[in-house]
Order: sequence, then C-alpha cells, then structure tokens
Amino acid sequence: MLTTKQLQDIEQLQKECETHDHLQLKLNWEMLRKRETNQLDFLHYENEELVAFLGLYAFGSTVEVCGMVKPSARRKGRFQRLFQQGMEAVKQNGYKKILLNAPAGSDPAKAFLKKQGAEYGFSEHQMKWQERSLEEVEGIVLRQANADDFDLRVLLNVTAFGLDEDDAQAIESMIDGDEDTDMFMIDVSEETVGKIRVDQEDGQAWIYGFSILPEHRGKGIGRKVLRRVIKEQSAAGHSVHLEVETKNDHALGLYESVGFKVVHAQDYYTYHL
Repeated sequence: MLTTKQLQDIEQLQKECETHDHLQLKLNWEMLRKRETNQLDFLHYENEELVAFLGLYAFGSTVEVCGMVKPSARRKGRFQRLFQQGMEAVKQNGYKKILLNAPAGSDPAKAFLKKQGAEYGFSEHQMKWQERSLEEVEGIVLRQANADDFDLRVLLNVTAFGLDEDDAQAIESMIDGDEDTDMFMIDVSEETVGKIRVDQEDGQAWIYGFSILPEHRGKGIGRKVLRRVIKEQSAAGHSVHLEVETKNDHALGLYESVGFKVVHAQDYYTYHL
C-alpha cells in the first residue's frame, strides 16, 4: 500500500500539474488511498522530490492508466520508463483491456499517447450539480443493498454498461468492501428496478453505476432518483458530481435536466501490448 508520505507527494504533484496545465487529472483517489498492494503504483523521486507518477486502476479485467510528470522535469524520458514498468505489471496481472486516461485539454498527453500507438476510444464528461430548487419526490424507495441484491446488480452492469458477467461480478465485489460507499437499490411499487452508488469524500458526493432495468426506462424513474439523491447529499453539505460518456446523449440530457453542468472532460485511449 502507499504510505502517507507517498500519498501526500502524489497530491502535491497533482496540484502542481493541474495549476500549470489548467486542467484536472483523474487519479481515482478513493482507490489510491485503499491500495492493498505496491504493484499498481510507480513513483520516480529525485532529491527526495516526487517528479513522476503512474497508477494502474483495475476494474475486473480492464485496467485504466493515468499519470503525470512535474512540469520542469518533462521530455526527459522519466514517464516513458514508468509507463514501461506499468505495462510489465499489466502483463503479469493478465488484464485483458487497457485504457489510457488523459485530460481532454492536454496536448502533451495526446502526443505521448499517439507515440505509444494508442487509439482514441471515447470521452467522459465530469459534471457538477449547480444549486437549484428541486421538487419533492414520491413513488420511489432508495434502500441499502443487501446480499440478495448482488445478482441483480451484476445484471444491471451487464445490461446498462455492456460489461461481461465476470467483470461485473468483480466490480460489485470490490464495491462491497468499500466503507465510504453507499449502494442503494431503487424500488418502485415494491419491485427493484435499478441501483445507484454514492461515494463521499472531502465534502464531495460522487454518483456512480446509476442504472435502471431496460423495461423500466422512460418512465421518469431516473429523474426522481437523481432529485432524491441530490437533495439528500446537498442537505448533508456535499457538492454533487458524476461522470458520463459523451456518446450517451440520453444520460447527458437527463443529468442536465436536474441541474448538472459539464466542468471537465477526460479522453480514454485503448492500448494493445
């Protein structure tokens, strides 16, 4: 696992890079803070200062890769060496799909990814809720998920996000071990029709894995669920955030309709060893 000092160094390097480049990196801090192994993070120090970092984030058989280099230490091959070490770890762990993550506005990142032969896959919007009045919600129940809901959660991941069953099971099992996560099942007329996950950290609430069974879509359930979650989280003092693929016009429109606004974008590239 990462030490407290290493986590502080990564956070400081992230702030320096984001300030210099006027962008936001996606480092999956909820995963970084709960690492159970030292085999997924690669740090390069010089004179006791962290100047480059690369992290691997596994979601079933898919692994996401994100990293950064101190602005004054770029174009000297440091990140290339970390990337090679990371890809060796990918081989050893047998991940089937590799996604390289870069802020949409980062030209240096795009140049590096092009050099590696990575191919653009898709983009993802990071959205933040803009405070506004929301009407009260009736007709839905959000309840904490229990062991009996696991199979339905897996099915929802398969039908909503196109995951294969093994990956869906691995992701849901990982979520169950996270103490900072609330997994809610969505009940309508005593029937479970979907799920939504809320992670809280540093005054922010992030919505993930929001999905409704296909036969229950288009009935206004999703909008009601979002309003309920937003009201509860904002009342607790949290700002509310989520991520959505840019190609998902329906989801984007739904989120905008309840007050979410795009604030950042991340590009994902597929990479083949």
